[in-house]
Amino acid sequence: MTTLKTRREFLTSTGMMAAGLAVTGLSANVASAADAKPLYEISLAQWSLHHSLFGGKMDNLDFAKVTKQEFGIDAVEYVNQFFKDKGRDQKYLGEMKQRAEDHGVKSLLIMVDGEGQLGDADKAKRKQAVENHHQWVEAAKFLGCHAVRVNAGSTGSYDEQQDRAADGLRQLTEFAEPHQIAVIVENHGGLSSNGEWLTGVMKKVDHPNCGTLPDFGNFRIKTGEWYDRYKGVEELMLYAKAVSAKSHMFADGREVYTDYHKMMKIVIDAGYHGYVGIEWEGSTPDEHEGIRLTKRLLEQVRDDLSA
Repeated sequence: MTTLKTRREFLTSTGMMAAGLAVTGLSANVASAADAKPLYEISLAQWSLHHSLFGGKMDNLDFAKVTKQEFGIDAVEYVNQFFKDKGRDQKYLGEMKQRAEDHGVKSLLIMVDGEGQLGDADKAKRKQAVENHHQWVEAAKFLGCHAVRVNAGSTGSYDEQQDRAADGLRQLTEFAEPHQIAVIVENHGGLSSNGEWLTGVMKKVDHPNCGTLPDFGNFRIKTGEWYDRYKGVEELMLYAKAVSAKSHMFADGREVYTDYHKMMKIVIDAGYHGYVGIEWEGSTPDEHEGIRLTKRLLEQVRDDLSA
């Protein structure tokens, strides 16, 4: 009798232990799945809404609210063109920052245009262009961004443009470093749309605070000359600190000009798991639907690549 009772107790206790281990294992797997970070996050580049902003249908100060409420996106990339005269306006920048915080939106970077060529052939003009960018580095720091996106425009031969762009970028990077703001260069026309040229510039700058922002669509070097977008992104991912998911047109849920599965695999294979910024530039459908289509595609690709 004693032996039978003991055996029953043994079977009961071991059964409970096994169940406990199973539940513990299941809980651990559920917790692990819940804690797992996505392959990449999704942000919204302000240029996606440039028709509304330039057309007076939307105010720059409402960008964070619209991003969160209409698109369910919680990170933004500003464009200085929409608050060009406010770079040193602490009150205005404070309002931008507060509104982003009020809506739980993270400010990632400022895209800077119209401040002169950082690779200008004239050293004095190049220096002035660098100084023109200082206010945007400081504004980015104030807003809580991690970077400013700049251009590497220049003139001259292939090698001369590399040297000049590298010099201007190095100067700006050294200014930005104590502010803990990265200087990142987009492929944005001219030789900057040549992946090999721009990676060569990065090598010459030779600073960990200077990197790239690969854009899926900006590979037109000049009229009739295009650089392969997949090759270009693969090259630029070596230095990437942000990624721009350019979109122009959709058919059956897919972007017409870029194979997003192929492109995002290049991005992920490079070890990048940060924010990928939606940048809609199409005319049909409208801006809002174009953003939604791009977001949906990025989410679907993320699910597929995760699987």
